[in-house]
Amino acid sequence: MIGILFSILAGIFISLQGVFNTRVSDKIGFLETTTVVHGVGFIFALIITLIYGSGSFSKIGEINKIYLLGGVFGVIIVFSVAKGISILGASFSIAIMLVIQLIIATTIDTFGLFGSPQIKFEYTKLVGLFFMIIGIIIFKLKG
Repeated sequence: MIGILFSILAGIFISLQGVFNTRVSDKIGFLETTTVVHGVGFIFALIITLIYGSGSFSKIGEINKIYLLGGVFGVIIVFSVAKGISILGASFSIAIMLVIQLIIATTIDTFGLFGSPQIKFEYTKLVGLFFMIIGIIIFKLKG
């Protein structure tokens, strides 16, 4: 249940973040927004870590260096979401993102990529993705 709650929160905040960042970029630019957003995010993460952190930065050398690209991905995500929303609108852009996220996540699960446990691919996942894509097409149709 807690996993569902965190997933719901992530969905809410990803949608809000995309719209908020797009509004900021209207005033200061897309790359500038990406920089500001990550600066503010860093300060917030540092404060939360100082208050609640229970891990240790001392083991950072043990991490596979490719996984540190997550920070780079964050920059690309913030920029791309703001651009996508500014061009397509929030609902259409986020719908496309959700389908792509499911395709990539299913690929990672199916092949057990990046140290993830391998989860058997079921045809129902393909059917679900198909219906999501059809749903986006119907959603976007002009009436």
